[in-house]
Amino acid sequence: MILKDKVVIITGAGPGMGQAACRGAAKEGAKVVVTARSKQAIEEVAHEIVAAGGEAIAVPLDVTQMDQCQAAAKAALDQWGRIDGLVNSAYYHPDWGPLIEHDIDQVLQAFDVGAAGALRMAMAVFPTMKAQGAGSIVNISTLCTRKPMPGEGGYGMAKGALNHMTRHLAVEFGGTGVRVNTTLMGWMMGAPLEGFIEGLGEGAEAFRTQRASEIPVGHIPPDADCAKAVYFLLSDYASEVTGAMLDVNGGDWVAA
Repeated sequence: MILKDKVVIITGAGPGMGQAACRGAAKEGAKVVVTARSKQAIEEVAHEIVAAGGEAIAVPLDVTQMDQCQAAAKAALDQWGRIDGLVNSAYYHPDWGPLIEHDIDQVLQAFDVGAAGALRMAMAVFPTMKAQGAGSIVNISTLCTRKPMPGEGGYGMAKGALNHMTRHLAVEFGGTGVRVNTTLMGWMMGAPLEGFIEGLGEGAEAFRTQRASEIPVGHIPPDADCAKAVYFLLSDYASEVTGAMLDVNGGDWVAA
């Protein structure tokens, strides 16, 4: 249990990576603040964690609102008295299509949620982490910032900004004990991708097989397994790691 007794806030705990990270962090011993805009979704995840013997609270959160970010940090402090980790998993994906044809308001929304939202949360937790002399922020980014993919332009731009924020804050936080790192996630099998594949109709299984064959590990990595890299970066095992960009994509970037 590499996160035993650590208090971790996880944003974007909707179906997929965010929820997988909440469940997995709890299994690793973390006390989890489950956040997302959907009150029902986060309450279900928190209840599941508690029913399994873990500790969790659900806090509704829109990361585009600074007051809500501060409220999420306060909820963690009120419940457990400290904040050891922050996972910035919240994102917004513009409609699929060529970047040059994107709706610019959707692109700006992607930045507001995925990049500025992560910064707001960092601002909300940093004073506590600095006072503690320790803390870990993990930003969830994407393979498409290394390997541009059709339809991912606006989303990739926002995540590219998040990548830079990681490096910049890692330097700014030097000497405080607060670390900042990024995981670059590739194709992940979970609810969002399952929905996408099912929408392909008759070509679904052929697509699934082909995509899996193109990834060196031989399958599309499950989101719950990809989340294990996040726990490592949150944990004391990564005490000397900051400003890092960790590829968690089954070798897909190598294959590129």
